[in-house]
Amino acid sequence: MCKDNVESAENGKKIFTLLGADMRPYQSDTPGVFGGYQRSKLYGRLDCPSALRAMAKGGYVKHRVFFADEQTAISAGFRPCAVCMTEKYARWKKEKKKR
Repeated sequence: MCKDNVESAENGKKIFTLLGADMRPYQSDTPGVFGGYQRSKLYGRLDCPSALRAMAKGGYVKHRVFFADEQTAISAGFRPCAVCMTEKYARWKKEKKKR
């Protein structure tokens, strides 16, 4: 799990820990665009109101992961957030019912 998204490199440059499609964390000099919750395997915007509320309570942070892009999150098996990505979640849910 990627508990800390940011570390400092020796040269003072920020290093971000992201999760790859293979579910393995890797270091990047570019921050993640999407955040995810490892336990529920969902991803969403970094400013998601639901995620921000959960983080304020403290329990969410331990299992938070970050993705470079949406396709990586999907490839890793994560689904869209129903709160901040309602249209994508509705499409995902509809596709899931077809299976």
